[in-house]
Amino acid sequence: MENIIVVGSGFSGAVLARKIAEEFDIPVKVVERRAHIAGNMYDEYDEHGFLIQKYGPHHFYTSNWEIFHFLEQYAEFFPHYCKSRNYIDGRYVSMPFNFYTVQELVGRERSSVIINKLRKEYSGRDRVPVIELVESSDPDISAYGNLLFEKSFRPYIAKMWDIPMDKVDRYVLERRSMAIGYDERMTHYDFQGLPKYGFTKLFENLLDHKNIEVCLNTDALKHIAFRENHVLYDGEICGSMIFTGPIDELFGFKYGKLPYRSLDIRWEYFPDCDSVLPTEGVAYPQAPGFVRKTEYRKMMYDTTGLKGSVVSTEYPLPYDREADKGNVPYYPVVTKESKAIYQKYVEESKKFGNIFLCGRLAEFRYIDMHTCIEHALSYFENVRDYLNEHCN
Repeated sequence: MENIIVVGSGFSGAVLARKIAEEFDIPVKVVERRAHIAGNMYDEYDEHGFLIQKYGPHHFYTSNWEIFHFLEQYAEFFPHYCKSRNYIDGRYVSMPFNFYTVQELVGRERSSVIINKLRKEYSGRDRVPVIELVESSDPDISAYGNLLFEKSFRPYIAKMWDIPMDKVDRYVLERRSMAIGYDERMTHYDFQGLPKYGFTKLFENLLDHKNIEVCLNTDALKHIAFRENHVLYDGEICGSMIFTGPIDELFGFKYGKLPYRSLDIRWEYFPDCDSVLPTEGVAYPQAPGFVRKTEYRKMMYDTTGLKGSVVSTEYPLPYDREADKGNVPYYPVVTKESKAIYQKYVEESKKFGNIFLCGRLAEFRYIDMHTCIEHALSYFENVRDYLNEHCN
């Protein structure tokens, strides 16, 4: 048990490394391919003094107090409710979709009929997936759902995922919801906020433990080998390996490559304007090539002394590890075909009793930050059982 390897320093890897180091008081080596910790949560101050999230905007939200309390051990949070807009037909409309959006898209007179039907149909519910509106038996609700779908959802998905609509996983279709009311917060969770001094600082504290060694600029795949029913690192059998990267890369694409989507994020500084967008985020479903803009000044705890503003623009593209752009995997493209390939890799991993697959890439599923943290803490129970058995 003296050779515990954690591949990846995002939330899945960092949380599990901390839990193992604390509870078992044994050394843990965290191996990170990039030059920094925190995975796609990494943020930094740019040359103008703005705290930017290098891999796109992240907001923390959860209704699970234990998850929020866990993170508060490593960072001080300030309340922050993400607000956004959709740019449709040449104008900004409310986002998330809500009763304001109904009025904006169909007019006040027509909206009164639809809003009353929505209130009655979905009484007691805060949010309803747009796809559920589309599938409603009520013709007015269904027609409005289709309006949202065609104006916003379909063109956004087409750019984001670049696959036929009938192949898009149901989970993805259910992610975009409508607020049953006038709530303008992107999410309706109980606890929402951002770390005052950024996510990277949070990760620094999370990984700051006497038993944790972090190795940056290290491609773990060059150090990993397989022998019989064990995984080795630098020729030594691992006590256990927590793997959080793309599972197909771990096994040398033995059963084929799994599809992931990446982003080309471009930055622009506006020296003479401290408010560029109407909200911190704007989705552009109808725009050519890009899907979203984010203004980071609107996400900072303290902007005292800062001049101007910084905006990022996200262009989706396929993941290619060897490319100059798009070489970071963001989103697994989950389809019937990719699920079948993924399952072969899962079965392959079961041949080795000391490999644990955890996280969005290793488990090939689209999960949000709060779900990722909650899952890692729950997943630790499996790791704990294994270590307890083999430490004894």
